[in-house]
Amino acid sequence: MAVFCFIGVILFIDSHCHLDRLDLSEFDQQLDNVLAKADQAKVTDILCVSVELNQFQSMADKTEHYANVKLTCGAHPLNQADAIDEEVLLELAQHERVIAIGETGLDYFYAPETKELQLDSFRKHVRVANQLNKPLIIHTRDAQKDTLDILREEKAHQVGGILHCFTETWDMAKQALELGFYISFSGIVTFKNASALREVAKQIPDDRILIETDAPYLAPVPHRGKQNQPAYVADVAKHLASIRGQSLEHIAEITTANYKRLFELK
Repeated sequence: MAVFCFIGVILFIDSHCHLDRLDLSEFDQQLDNVLAKADQAKVTDILCVSVELNQFQSMADKTEHYANVKLTCGAHPLNQADAIDEEVLLELAQHERVIAIGETGLDYFYAPETKELQLDSFRKHVRVANQLNKPLIIHTRDAQKDTLDILREEKAHQVGGILHCFTETWDMAKQALELGFYISFSGIVTFKNASALREVAKQIPDDRILIETDAPYLAPVPHRGKQNQPAYVADVAKHLASIRGQSLEHIAEITTANYKRLFELK
């Protein structure tokens, strides 16, 4: 599979999606077509994020022919039927295409009943990230204090990472920034009822902001109701440009530079 390059300024990176969870029926059952649409939208790099350890190898296999698709390894906080095996996570995360650990974190909104399993899993992910010197991909919802406490206690500042699909407060964003983390915005920032989030988006420093789709979920305006896909990250960028009073070229430039800096990519 060829790696597509563009001559020009406006290039985007989807810093968080789930290619293995797309319904490919609308793409003639071909992941090639998804990546072609992303290419047409000038999306040059994609981070495909793991949510279940037992499906990591399948995800890696499905995306192995795409040089511009990198991987993460981890278990989403909502996938906590059993305790995470730290040794298994450590072994899988050493895959040559894995550049980050996660998606991990805490979600007390949807699954408060698995709090103790989530806390245990989160700590294990941070420990593995520190062992492998790889950044973390963090999901957090209705768990601000515990999320920040664990990041501090487990010394997550040593590797940093991303608070992805950010929907929390400016206070939490500020504390995460102080720990060296980046803040990523998804299609939620385009939603009509997300005015508070847009205020947060205005305040994130240029050198710490990222964009993502979280595809196949959370399609941005004007694609609400459709399955999300990496090509739509350009729409997130357009809305951020408007919110922040910056040009689309500037948003493309800083989010691309931030992604490459965080993951030490050329």
